[in-house]
Amino acid sequence: MTEKTIPLLPCQTIQPVVDFYSALGFEITFLQRSPNPYAVVERGDVELQFFGMKKYEPAASISGCYVLTDDVEAMHSAFRAGLKAAYGRIPARGLPRIGPVKDMSYGVRQFLMTDPAGNTIRIGQPNGSGSDGHHQPPPKEPYARALHLAVTFADSKQDPEAAAKVLDHALKEAEAGGGASPTAVQLYRLLVLRGDVAQRLDDIEEAGGLLRRAAAVELTEAERAEVDDDRERAAELLESLRHEEP
Repeated sequence: MTEKTIPLLPCQTIQPVVDFYSALGFEITFLQRSPNPYAVVERGDVELQFFGMKKYEPAASISGCYVLTDDVEAMHSAFRAGLKAAYGRIPARGLPRIGPVKDMSYGVRQFLMTDPAGNTIRIGQPNGSGSDGHHQPPPKEPYARALHLAVTFADSKQDPEAAAKVLDHALKEAEAGGGASPTAVQLYRLLVLRGDVAQRLDDIEEAGGLLRRAAAVELTEAERAEVDDDRERAAELLESLRHEEP
């Protein structure tokens, strides 16, 4: 026997949703606007179906699904390119939006993408970390713990406010001294992630300041290689913020 699961996702209006997925390279294989709005989009073996709900509120959506791939980097790059071509920019907040690729504690390298209907599509690839797919317990070391929790809040639970609280506490402790200090890698990651979170929360001025502080952190060549993902994200955010800062 062969089985296949097809997510059925809600939306308020069909057209913006099919336009979004068309920009990502999906083919619209079915589209019905009335009497009951319904659409089917497909990209390779990935099939998503959408149904219209007049009283549905996209900003309050908790709907979504998980897509496993064998090349998360290629899919992320293709989706970003498609969105930039369609929207003239890569949307990082609001609806729709696409997030960065991150290694998660539950053994996948993934990114989150939220469509105009508020449905979050999580796209990931097992990263060979040996995790059994469950969240790993937070580390005991305070700064490693803060990063673990903040990444989970920001890039898994999509709760930037909670991530900001964790990061602000860690950065305050680092500035106060008197206890353990973060390593250069930890400090860089804390600042970049806090800048990223600030940008998601529309605090453009704070985001720019945090990212410039991160750029001033002295890193060895080995440490720079260790934070490749963070450096790439910082550069991307700074480029975006240049067009938004007052």
